[in-house]
Amino acid sequence: MMQTNRRSAAWMLGWAWTLAAGVLTVAAQEFAPPDRESPGDPMIQAYLAAEASRLHAQFTLDLSSKTDWENKLERYRREYFYMLGLWPMPEKTPLKATVTGKLERPDFVVEKLHFQSRPRLYVTGNLYRPANRKPGERLPAVLYVCGHSSVGRNGNKTAFQSHGIWFARHGMICLIIDTLQLGEIGATHHGTYREGRWWWHSRGYTPAGVECWNGIRAIDYLQSRPDVDPDRIGVTGISGGGAATFWIAAADPRAIIAAPVSGMADLPSYVTNRVINGHCDCMFLYNTFQWPWTRIAALVAPRPLRFVNSDQDRIFPMDANERIINRLERLYSLYGESASVDAVVSIGGHAYREDLRRAVFRFFRTELLGDPSRVIDSEIDLVVRSGPKRHYPIPPEQLRVFPTDKDLPSDELNTTIDEHFVPVADPGMPSEDEFAEWKERLLGQLRQVVFRSFPPRIEPASIVQRQGSSWQIQTERGIRVWMAPASGFPAPLETQRIVLLLRGEGGVGGGWLTRRLQPGDRVLVLEVRGTGPTRWTRRNPPNYVERSHVLLGQTVDTGRIRDVIAAARLCRQAFSVPVVVAGKGRAGGWALYAKLLESEIDDAWYDDLPSSHMDREAPQLLNILRVCDLPHVVRMVEGP
Repeated sequence: MMQTNRRSAAWMLGWAWTLAAGVLTVAAQEFAPPDRESPGDPMIQAYLAAEASRLHAQFTLDLSSKTDWENKLERYRREYFYMLGLWPMPEKTPLKATVTGKLERPDFVVEKLHFQSRPRLYVTGNLYRPANRKPGERLPAVLYVCGHSSVGRNGNKTAFQSHGIWFARHGMICLIIDTLQLGEIGATHHGTYREGRWWWHSRGYTPAGVECWNGIRAIDYLQSRPDVDPDRIGVTGISGGGAATFWIAAADPRAIIAAPVSGMADLPSYVTNRVINGHCDCMFLYNTFQWPWTRIAALVAPRPLRFVNSDQDRIFPMDANERIINRLERLYSLYGESASVDAVVSIGGHAYREDLRRAVFRFFRTELLGDPSRVIDSEIDLVVRSGPKRHYPIPPEQLRVFPTDKDLPSDELNTTIDEHFVPVADPGMPSEDEFAEWKERLLGQLRQVVFRSFPPRIEPASIVQRQGSSWQIQTERGIRVWMAPASGFPAPLETQRIVLLLRGEGGVGGGWLTRRLQPGDRVLVLEVRGTGPTRWTRRNPPNYVERSHVLLGQTVDTGRIRDVIAAARLCRQAFSVPVVVAGKGRAGGWALYAKLLESEIDDAWYDDLPSSHMDREAPQLLNILRVCDLPHVVRMVEGP
């Protein structure tokens, strides 16, 4: 069934292969040259690459035995749902499915329908079914999830109509659903890619979670239909639809087969080779539990899976493809199901060519209908290009679920779903008697899902070099920052206390500090990562550094808090006096969290602190709003 042997095709196409440590790997494909406009670019890129490599290597821990893997599955599935913003699982509320119209053709029928995956979250779709079904017959069904095809008000489901037609003509029901961003009710996938919605990280919201949930509810809808066999449902799609295929199939075992087309790379590709820059936010979960990325795909095992790609795909490179399929084959072998997973590789760029269509169609016909015969009738696509225009068998406007703008539901939450999809925690404020237990509980949650990347105890920074009165210090492996006496604050004759003033992205803002100082205070400025001499290049889009961090279970600001703790512990060690950390605005948030997490910090001073992590100027901390908000942290630090 594989169209082109992966290894022989790679040789023929001139891929550069190397043999390293006994493992055959294809030469890495980068998305674009690395940024080199700012002095901190090489450091942060090397750090991210090292972290990506470390997490990527952990997949070997999943391959010890089938028993060990299955013993972990319940935890893995819970973690997986959490990282999509789906844990605790949302309630499955009534779908309120509504068919708004039908198109009848001699050999197939299209139903135009919508349902609500959650109250007021509308999913629009077209369902293709055979025109002639035997009375009482239940047919296999295909859930088709769409890629990023922008066709405006008609919804991107209409761009993939030829696939729905093919499945219906061959005895299957096919439901094609719009995506959140490119559907009839247009929302956004690009919150952190270009819209500056950094509170998505703090809230734990990713549109990948919405696409996954909409797919789960689409399967609910299919199973509710009397013409669908509930035990024969598969899922497929290309590009963004390929990613959504993984989200859905990994989440829902009712999808008994899956064929993601150009839908997944891995951490070395996304982060080290900057392929993340070619993708919007719907392609990623937030890697809170620091998984090797292939583990997502492994959750599909041992169900039949076709991993489909193209050998010159710029945003799903073949080096990642090789690593992923090799790992999946190894995982499937634990079940004795090696034949159930395979790669299909086509020659060309990011597209759904004829050979890929025939391979995917044959896979579904084999697995859902028991017919392994070759597909011979997809030689000519039903969508014909004429210059820049596409000509569809059904005019796309005829496939609209809501024919006119006046028909669009006025109560929709699609356009603001990022503000509702993941609940914000409300831990309340404790009484004095409840305070200790309340604080311990919240601290435990923070260490589990916000600061999970931190070691149990952050080590003191080490001095790497001295330049005059300045110190270059290493706060963790691969990260070096600077600490120096603050200008405008004279050094005392005898140091009684260290005040560590934190440099924010806009400077130290230390004027507010003077009224809090006492005789004997020595003020040092800490320039955390990404500021001063370690600042990195920032482009919006794609916000490479900030978005890459969440694929590694971190954020830029958790790293800065780690810098503060490590530097404060060094100061305590070097001067043997109390240490206070101080900052203004966002830097005040770093000081606050450093004090909360480190007992050797004696106090935290902050000025102009944002009121909530929903504020654009607040620190970005992964999942923090699922635990608490800044007022709760202030209470934990300041006491009962």
